[in-house]
Amino acid sequence: MWKTIIATLFAGLLAFGTPVYAGKKGEIELAYVEWSSEVASTNLMKAVLEEMGYKVKITPVSAAAMWQAVGSGDVDAIVAAWLPTTHSHYLAQVADKVEDLGPNLVGTRIGLVVPRYVSIDSIAELNANADRFGGKIIGIDPGAGLMSKTEQVISDYNLDQLKLVEGTGPIMTAVLGDAIGREQWVVVTGWTPHWKFAKYDLKYLVDPKGVYGGDEAIHTIVRKGLKEDLPEAYAVLDNFSWTPDQMAGLMVMNQERRADPYKNAKRWMKENADVVAGWKSGTKSE
Repeated sequence: MWKTIIATLFAGLLAFGTPVYAGKKGEIELAYVEWSSEVASTNLMKAVLEEMGYKVKITPVSAAAMWQAVGSGDVDAIVAAWLPTTHSHYLAQVADKVEDLGPNLVGTRIGLVVPRYVSIDSIAELNANADRFGGKIIGIDPGAGLMSKTEQVISDYNLDQLKLVEGTGPIMTAVLGDAIGREQWVVVTGWTPHWKFAKYDLKYLVDPKGVYGGDEAIHTIVRKGLKEDLPEAYAVLDNFSWTPDQMAGLMVMNQERRADPYKNAKRWMKENADVVAGWKSGTKSE
């Protein structure tokens, strides 16, 4: 009887494509910052690697802690490295202890963002209009590279009439949405890709001094030795590459009510099976 039950369970697991022995290929840990883009990409990598038979742990931390963890080898990889500008100072601290596998997404940028109805177009115009913005630039978590760059912007542009307010990504978008609902002026720290650009009509303020840099890319960084320890996982991380539109599709799913980023990642995998197959076989998305 027991043999029959076990055989039935085994067949059922195979039918649904679920690994019979979770973690049979080893364990891997990924760290990430809780930006909507990195929540999407990290949960997606977790789902892909688990489907391949790995036991995967994902850990949300600050940007500084994320880089320290991969540099020390406490975690195996990150798919959330914004380079060459936003995280450049973090990379410099651990460059000899990690391996940069290159971009997994190109076409990103950072800067100050306002609703399109705001009539100024440049960071240089902020001080003169500080009262209309309530004297605030709405930021995110204090450890983010975007925040340090914004502090530099405040200094370089002499924005002495505005204060950078620390918070989180969700708080920033909540303040943005509330201001737009009231048709008030608001300026926030922003980055692309992000779902807010799909939901609201927004624009970046021009940065004449180029403090925020130009277009960036999100890179995959792994600890030294991962290739030797987990070669198949290393290969998938190396092959992982998608487009801003593909990422935006998953981020929009994650804004649904009671959304579960991990379940949405598995849903996205099913809907984009050919893309995922390319990562496993060595074909990167273009």
